[in-house]
Amino acid sequence: MNDLWLGLCLSTAIADWVAVAKGEIRLERIAKPLMLLFLLLWFLSRTPLHGGSLFFALGLFFSLLGDLALLFEGWFLPGLFAFLLAHLAYIFSINTPLAEVSPLWSVPIAIVLALSAARLLRRIAQGALERQSANLVVPIYVYGLTLTLMILSALMTLFRPDWSARASLSLSFGALFFYVSDLILAWNRFVRPLRNGRLWNMILYHLGQILLTIGAFLHWGGAG
Repeated sequence: MNDLWLGLCLSTAIADWVAVAKGEIRLERIAKPLMLLFLLLWFLSRTPLHGGSLFFALGLFFSLLGDLALLFEGWFLPGLFAFLLAHLAYIFSINTPLAEVSPLWSVPIAIVLALSAARLLRRIAQGALERQSANLVVPIYVYGLTLTLMILSALMTLFRPDWSARASLSLSFGALFFYVSDLILAWNRFVRPLRNGRLWNMILYHLGQILLTIGAFLHWGGAG
């Protein structure tokens, strides 16, 4: 049953990509939340819940709520809030227990992420203002800051002795894919449409969630 959940997760992810590519809204509304549900069930079936792994499971749960919200027009803000909670849960999970990381690595990476995020968020916020969505400017900045902290937390596991190389690489690539996915979503919505933007948004989002979860499993499931 454990591997069945992962197989169903991958199958529904592909079904969702096909639905997005063909504009099959009904199929997308079924496949998109089911993918996260199956991923959550796989993680729960393979990983004991305590400390960091419990927070990670909460992150998947809030992601599922976010997926459900974003399926419906006019629910962007509730969906954004659900994913904000998801990233906060991921941050707590990765940093439980809190470990020291050499400033030789953490400071330069944090500076690069902060400068990049500030520039991108400023352009997205400007686009929101141009589209008469001023009420979203503050949530966009709060969400962007939280997402950036999640990526930083994931990348820092590469330099932590308590994380194996396989687990930290999977987690880091997952966080980066998630970041690019959200960037595409925001650019499509507030700046300008990108060619096949929605499709790439979903592909990178699903790959990001899967890699994050595999990294968490390798770390807390004892297979790292």
